[in-house]
Amino acid sequence: MQKGFYLDTARCVGCYTCVTACKNWNDVEPKVTAKPGTQGPKWRRLISLESGAYPNASIIKVSLACMHCGNAPCAAVCPVGAITKRAEDGIVVVDRDKCIGCHYCFFACPFGVPEYGSDGTMQKCNFCLDRTEQGLDPACVAACPTQAIKAGTLDELSQYAKERAAKTLAGASQPSLFITP
Repeated sequence: MQKGFYLDTARCVGCYTCVTACKNWNDVEPKVTAKPGTQGPKWRRLISLESGAYPNASIIKVSLACMHCGNAPCAAVCPVGAITKRAEDGIVVVDRDKCIGCHYCFFACPFGVPEYGSDGTMQKCNFCLDRTEQGLDPACVAACPTQAIKAGTLDELSQYAKERAAKTLAGASQPSLFITP
């Protein structure tokens, strides 16, 4: 029962509430003293994807966290076994007490997810295990004002995505109430 996130980019407004909720709930340090002026590690971050050219330019906001990969490359390269994948739900977790800060996981991760705090050890999204094990949504999901982020099993998320796509297609095929020249 692999768990994961779904992001509806049509709903994301780029408000950073998910980033802030994640940092606050998980008590992620606000800044790294070795890099003055930085915002410190982010277990969830917001990126902008730009495409097109004026007058047809567009920007899509994407809230990105650990993908909890099926075959996690970060875990495969960790020389001390600090990164593991939980058998019961597929969540990729890091034991910061074991981490030696070698950064192999960062280079192996195709999404650039691993972050390093002032102690030099890797840290990342853990699916808010303290919340989800109590039946609550991860902090980013609970805080999102537009409900752009969903969390659940891949089967649940796949079904949700199919329903969203069907509604979008159905809406596109409805006749418009407005006549445009």
